[in-house]
Amino acid sequence: MSLPLEKADHPEKLRRIAIDPLSRVEGHGKVTILLGADNRVEQVRLHIVEFRGFERFILGRPYWEVPVMVQRLCGICPVSHHLAASKALDAVVGARALPPTAEKVRRLMHYGQILQSHALHFYYLSSPDLLFGFGSEVGKRNIAGVLGAYPELAKQGVLLRKFGQEVIRVTAGKRVHGTGSIPGGVNKAVSRAERDLLRRPLDEVLAWAEGGLALAKKLYVRHRETYDRFGAVRSNVLSLVGAGGKLDLYDGTLRARDADGKILFDGVACDKYDTLLEENVRSWSYMKFPFIGALGPDLGWYKVGPLARVQNCDFIATPAAEAARQEFRSMTGGAMVHATLAYHWARMIELVHAAEVIGELLGDDDLGGAELVASGPRQKSGVGIIEAPRGTLIHHYEVDAQDLVTMCNLVVSTTHNNQVMNEAIRAVALEYLDGHEPTEPLLNHVEVAIRAYDPCLSCATHALGKMPLVIQVLDHEGREVGRIQRDAAELS
Repeated sequence: MSLPLEKADHPEKLRRIAIDPLSRVEGHGKVTILLGADNRVEQVRLHIVEFRGFERFILGRPYWEVPVMVQRLCGICPVSHHLAASKALDAVVGARALPPTAEKVRRLMHYGQILQSHALHFYYLSSPDLLFGFGSEVGKRNIAGVLGAYPELAKQGVLLRKFGQEVIRVTAGKRVHGTGSIPGGVNKAVSRAERDLLRRPLDEVLAWAEGGLALAKKLYVRHRETYDRFGAVRSNVLSLVGAGGKLDLYDGTLRARDADGKILFDGVACDKYDTLLEENVRSWSYMKFPFIGALGPDLGWYKVGPLARVQNCDFIATPAAEAARQEFRSMTGGAMVHATLAYHWARMIELVHAAEVIGELLGDDDLGGAELVASGPRQKSGVGIIEAPRGTLIHHYEVDAQDLVTMCNLVVSTTHNNQVMNEAIRAVALEYLDGHEPTEPLLNHVEVAIRAYDPCLSCATHALGKMPLVIQVLDHEGREVGRIQRDAAELS
């Protein structure tokens, strides 16, 4: 759990290779690789170069606007932010327990989000690498190439995502950036007609999901010698865990394990997250570096997301996904799996689970209930934590007596994975690039490691960090008449 290759001596004397922009990820980022004599790898860094100031410009807004505003962080996982903010503000409005209708409509919305996002990532973004090979022809290594070579598979991926988006539309009002969840509950129930509409394709949806899971498993087993070591990084893991230790992507308490699977903490209430987790910033990225405070920054970093969740829970409460989880764990005799490419297999287990949960919820008459909102004694702050498709998502707000937000802290899934992604690409660079002349196929190996984590770089770049700033003042003819410049170094 050391930090190799983080900082090279005399970087100005080294050859610099940049992968810019990263492809087939959400948002904007780049990787820089510094090479010394004989192309020896000296430094590898994942840079988040996109800046978004959500933690700042949310301040001063009425709290009821927040669930709609924060989902503009992302067009891929807006539901996750929508619900995490709503859960945080449930505490502010005193909604200690939601009505069953509100709770279940939110769950349905969330599992629709999990299904569509996992389908998008596996079929659109990662399958080209897995099906054609990491070093295959670049013009073929995309969703169009998959459509040409595997038309039925590509079609199933499209239809799975479409179904998830329809679940979101029914529960949130729109497929993207809906308004269905509000502090204290929801603003609409799900009618019988809407439930019947969503239930019609369920058998096909579950069959497609199980087919995708079978493919992910088949590819891993076929290439296991390579996949086991590709970018493998031992680390702690963190996630929410539901009642009795079950996998619960909507609610629960915090649990963490070390790299060997030993419990570090368990049953921690969401509003106590800041007693356990701390955050670092570094000058070369706008994304923070969280760690478990008791272990310190060098040993306390961890991974989140599907690979963490299917190993951190004790069981999955839907039959097909639980059978798949047990098969996955049996691969190592129950030992923790730290292979970066195992994320794909774990992600598809969760996709099957999402399809099963959606089926169960659509059979529940509580979805059509009339009681939608709860309230109680007002509170000054609230914390909402949800398992977004990419991992644990934390929203924390403070609200004053005028109903205005005075503090906002967001710890996003990709932020949790920041250090482990950096470690993974260093491992790949050492194995595949060290001592070789960089080529596009070799550099794609680095991107393959990043894509396995399904990073949402837009979501993760809300932190200020050390941001250089230049303000130019121009006259009516476009000539510069004034300049104010703040360099990154001035902020250190």
